[in-house]
Amino acid sequence: MIFITVGTDLPFDRMVRVIDRWAGENERTDVFAQIGEGGWKPEHIEFAEFLQPPDFMQRFVAADIIISHAGMGTILSALRYGKPILVMPKRAHLGEHRNEHQLATAEKMRELGNVNVAFDEDELVACLDKVDELVAREPISPYANPELIAGLSEFIHQKSAGGTR
Repeated sequence: MIFITVGTDLPFDRMVRVIDRWAGENERTDVFAQIGEGGWKPEHIEFAEFLQPPDFMQRFVAADIIISHAGMGTILSALRYGKPILVMPKRAHLGEHRNEHQLATAEKMRELGNVNVAFDEDELVACLDKVDELVAREPISPYANPELIAGLSEFIHQKSAGGTR
């Protein structure tokens, strides 16, 4: 199953329309989308505006591939569960978000090799045509690196003791 999520802040009709059209043209019946409260409804894929957290996680964990907005929560969850992920950033200048942070997130995560990215509709179609070839990255731990925790603890202890670095 391909699981699509647009997040909970704002709808992402631009991405969902492309995926819906692609699914119809390719007779894909294995696509489910969480679409938010957009004004447009898909014709070729199953969808829900919102899913309760347990339902969301059940679909997320069962999915073979995740396609999403460039939200860090979704990206980290895909990496944690070892899911291939394709992201398309919401764009503020198109009214899809409040600022362009998702563009920066997508650029950085692609640079790190953690996600597959489509920056526009044409790139999304090209990626969808190869979606079954996407591979998962190495899963990440749900916990912070012990060295990071130790460094933060040391820093906090020094600050609370009045010390400086």
